[in-house]
Amino acid sequence: MPDDPTTESGADLDALEAARKLASLAAPRDKAIFGVPIEVTVSVGRARPMISEIVSLRRDSVLPLDSRVEDPVEIYVGSQLIARGELQELEDEGGRLGVRLTEIMDLGSGS
Repeated sequence: MPDDPTTESGADLDALEAARKLASLAAPRDKAIFGVPIEVTVSVGRARPMISEIVSLRRDSVLPLDSRVEDPVEIYVGSQLIARGELQELEDEGGRLGVRLTEIMDLGSGS
């Protein structure tokens, strides 16, 4: 895995740079919103079990997902997909996970 996290396409980098420039131009009172925490959800896959399978789940049961280990994860704010990336273990963080971004959505076009 390369150490350079900027593997986004040129168009994605342009959109990201434009968003950063707009943020830097915001009036000081508007910048206060940048301190508000938001919840980000990382989705690794989905399952579509039957109800009978759900009620029979026990400790150590395995729920199969529709994705593979090497598939990218999806990053959401609310219901809006904002990016995709790869899970990685954080160095010096005692087994904690992080996401290396590989694709940033163009939020201006609603994708």
